[in-house]
Amino acid sequence: MQERFSKDGKGPSVDDIMGQKHPDKKFKAGAITATVWKNKGTTSIGEETEYFTISFERTYKDKTTGEWRKTSSLRQTDLPKAVLVLSKAYEHLTLQEADHDGLF
Repeated sequence: MQERFSKDGKGPSVDDIMGQKHPDKKFKAGAITATVWKNKGTTSIGEETEYFTISFERTYKDKTTGEWRKTSSLRQTDLPKAVLVLSKAYEHLTLQEADHDGLF
């Protein structure tokens, strides 16, 4: 398997950080991204279960270093795009759940 490193070639790869996990789905609008992750866990009675989490970030270019960075902070002008990508993530999960339950 080919290793994936950070953009500068130093530091840990995405796979190292995420434990070899790959996103279920990504939604991007400009600099705003919502990523859906499928997780596995154990219920309080010991049964295996799956659940989803959503990570959210905005990319920006650092004016001092010129490097691309990520943050979870938003500007007022980011809000419409944030609403859009989060709505798309919700829609994806809801339709996936409905499809799984045989509703579609």
